[in-house]
Amino acid sequence: MKNLHKLVILMGFLATASSCKKSFLDLSDPTKKNADQFYKTEEQIKQAVSGAYSSLQDHVNSQYIFAEMSSDNTTIQLNPSDRGQNDRVEAFEFWNLTATNVNIADLYNQSYNALYNVNFALSRIDGVAGMSDQKKAQYKGELQFIRAYYYFNLVRYFGPVVLITEPLATSSDAFKTTRSSEADVYAQIVKDLTGASANLPAKSEYAGDDIGRASKGSALGLLGKVYLTLKDYPKAEATLRQVLGLGYSLVPVYANVFDINNKNNSESLFEVQYQGGNALGEWSSFIYIFAPRNSAGAVTGFSTSNPQGWNIPTKNLIGEFEAGDERKSVALKEGYTNAAGTFVPIPFVNKYNHPHTIEGRTDDNWPVLRYSDVLLMLAEAINEQNGPGNAYTYINQVRKRAGLGEISGLSQEAFRTAIRHERRVELAFENDRWFDLKRAYTNAQMVTLLNAHGQAEKASPTVDRGGVPFIGNDYKFDGYEALYPIPDRQLFLDKNLTQNPGY
Repeated sequence: MKNLHKLVILMGFLATASSCKKSFLDLSDPTKKNADQFYKTEEQIKQAVSGAYSSLQDHVNSQYIFAEMSSDNTTIQLNPSDRGQNDRVEAFEFWNLTATNVNIADLYNQSYNALYNVNFALSRIDGVAGMSDQKKAQYKGELQFIRAYYYFNLVRYFGPVVLITEPLATSSDAFKTTRSSEADVYAQIVKDLTGASANLPAKSEYAGDDIGRASKGSALGLLGKVYLTLKDYPKAEATLRQVLGLGYSLVPVYANVFDINNKNNSESLFEVQYQGGNALGEWSSFIYIFAPRNSAGAVTGFSTSNPQGWNIPTKNLIGEFEAGDERKSVALKEGYTNAAGTFVPIPFVNKYNHPHTIEGRTDDNWPVLRYSDVLLMLAEAINEQNGPGNAYTYINQVRKRAGLGEISGLSQEAFRTAIRHERRVELAFENDRWFDLKRAYTNAQMVTLLNAHGQAEKASPTVDRGGVPFIGNDYKFDGYEALYPIPDRQLFLDKNLTQNPGY
């Protein structure tokens, strides 16, 4: 991938919009058009906003690498005959990251490419004639939400990051950026989400092709998570309580939350939209990434498929599920039966495994914010202030849906443990675990927890390594890896940037 953070300014906008017609995510990215000829009409702004949504697919497609595989939730099924991922995907699993990691560079570049396009669209909305103030506010809110989402991920991955909220005046300005403090980045995130929550309509006001757009609940839910991350528990509680009054509810059956026939359901605050079963280029393919290698069609349903065996659930996570927890069989399977009728005990993520008509083109959306997450965050915010109190109301709703008994009578610390457990199993494989670890534990505690997990994996790997030995630094978490390295290419291009300690 090109160094898009720097070069997108020089590249301009080159592509034309698609003529396919299916939903608001349906368009080729109009931000690749010539800027002087675009952003003139309401329809063009609409296409620009939809282009911003489309970029979220590129972002979410790889987030499991950064937010699950670096944690104790998932591991990798090695390919002994192809060690090409040793310094790429495997580096996240074993905490052997360097600043030259291709995946880190792609994450950084994709994020800033998308942010540039969001900033440009935001800068042009007020100048569009003939568009109602209400529609302008909505489109601003959607872009503010998307910008906040990108920066929220970036600041949690990298710490201080380059903060840009306006189009750069000249291409040379791109080579003069510096990293803003985490406090400044979070202040912008809060500003964007506060603005978005005021500008956006409630989810119930969307209909037809607009279903799935960011809404007031999306912005408030993410803002509540931001406040929780900042440990501003009173603001987190107040913000999350606003979500309770917006009409969301738990889907009665956990499996139905992820059913492709039940997208954008009553529990969904925001999910990245995909559409499979066609050649329109909007499909997902998560199960082909997550199913075990050599499983062929035993998991995907297509005998010619060649799954990758990444993001494999660990023994540690599998053991976290309580007996009778109905979420376990939805979230994961502990193996598959091959064509010869033999059970192969290699676990795999099952949440995004649904029937589809074309090989490699699934119809699964990706959940970013769910109502159960809001309930658990609210319980956490309450407990962190004065102990459990009425927080049981919220955690027990989630447990009851999972077929489990209610909890009560816990100390504040015991309730913390209960929340951490509940979040881990409820939100397994939804790209929350790495961030939850960083929020819940000190750096020293993360070192202890992750190294203990690593030693357990080395002693008894979740998946047989096919004769590939461990090397000395595998599963050695030194603490500084809680932040990822700034890509070396960025440091080369912009001498004002600095590297995170340890890299």
